[in-house]
Amino acid sequence: MKRTSILLALRRAALSMALACTAFGSLAQTSTPASPASTDPVAQSFTLSNGMTLIVRPDRRAPTVAHMLWVRVGSIDEVDGTSGVAHVLEHMMFKGTPDLKPGEFSRRIAALGGRDNAFTSRDATAYHQQVPAQSLEAVMKLEADRFANNQWSDDEFKREIEVVKEERRQRTEESPRARMFEAMNAMVYQASPYRRPIIGWMSDIESLTPVDAREFHQRWYVPANAAVVIAGDVDVQTTRALAEKYFGPIPARAVPTRKPREEPLQAGPRRMDYRAVADQSVVALAYKVPRWSGAAEEDAASQDALALTVLSAVLDGYNGARLDRALVQGQGTGGKRIADSAGASYGLMGRGPQLFSLSAVPARGVGADVAAAALKSEVQRIAREGISEAELRRVKTQWTAGEVYKLDSVFNQAQELGSYWANGMDLNTGDRLMSRLRAVTAAQVQAVAQRYFSDEQLTTAVLVPQENSK
Repeated sequence: MKRTSILLALRRAALSMALACTAFGSLAQTSTPASPASTDPVAQSFTLSNGMTLIVRPDRRAPTVAHMLWVRVGSIDEVDGTSGVAHVLEHMMFKGTPDLKPGEFSRRIAALGGRDNAFTSRDATAYHQQVPAQSLEAVMKLEADRFANNQWSDDEFKREIEVVKEERRQRTEESPRARMFEAMNAMVYQASPYRRPIIGWMSDIESLTPVDAREFHQRWYVPANAAVVIAGDVDVQTTRALAEKYFGPIPARAVPTRKPREEPLQAGPRRMDYRAVADQSVVALAYKVPRWSGAAEEDAASQDALALTVLSAVLDGYNGARLDRALVQGQGTGGKRIADSAGASYGLMGRGPQLFSLSAVPARGVGADVAAAALKSEVQRIAREGISEAELRRVKTQWTAGEVYKLDSVFNQAQELGSYWANGMDLNTGDRLMSRLRAVTAAQVQAVAQRYFSDEQLTTAVLVPQENSK
């Protein structure tokens, strides 16, 4: 069974989004119409009669098309006791329909000359195929059937649960670092569903039943909670008609009401020493920070989110960025190497709360507290001294280049449009995001470095190596 990482990676500081969709309903166009010319590269959005969304972006440079089905459901929508069910259901979606045997979906895509896969994230689940343009209709027919008519036996479910358990062992349980970060995540968040791992806790996976997965599918896989995103060598109106033909007949149902689960304000630092058999220590710092709303009218929190994105890139957005120079190369610390590696990351957007994270693998002979202090000092230095215009230009130039290179892949185009949809954003989000990132000033970056990195909102985790008792 083919499977990608269960984490949908939204674009990092360079804005390369995993994760990170819209909904269909009477074929009424929901975006500002682009030129009717079939070669127009502007993305357009339509709502089918049953509430499902269709997003189409023509790109005629190669006779290929990326087809994605996004469902706005991920681990954030699970409840305690069934963690991992969104990911397990993603696996089960490859197990057949009344007209398809287990695994036959992928075999048919391969026979069309294409490839397929899927991923589950905190915020969404997506199924994707890339095929020759002439095979688009066949793919849409297959995916509509799978979305509406997914079925499998209890024995098939029991076999696949063993696959998922092995995936968890390989990804998490056999990695001390992965276990530490999982435990840290559960400490960072108290009320937010983000505290649970996407793949699920092992005890929950072991206790999941076929009914759990079927009920999750029945509850969340409804047309108004899904979007088909297509990019490539297509005609917009022809694609729209095909979407109505194959996806439109799926019966409309209401999207379940989502109850707010707001994270309470953190009232002081938290720390964990995670002891495990490991070769090296790891230190990680996580700060609660605002996320970007993507709204046309930006509030102060969203403006700060953009500045935090620039801050992340200045710290760790390119070879020789500040953390690498200071901690790994030893510049500014008297030539002493503090860490073998160091990094920064920021979520920017999502359906739940976001974090700004710093991490390091201390060099031999360097304590975890020394490494943690060195990470903090680089942010504090920016808070005191700011950043240079040269640094600001460099990260903005890299982002601009990344936007150009991204367009070379129809899959990347579809994935980005789907990520924005999953976060409740419109088709113009990408252009708006880049425009606003280009407008971020050095003073704004200094200001967020001053405001958001106090210990009051800090969670620290340290992997403490232990000797193997065997």
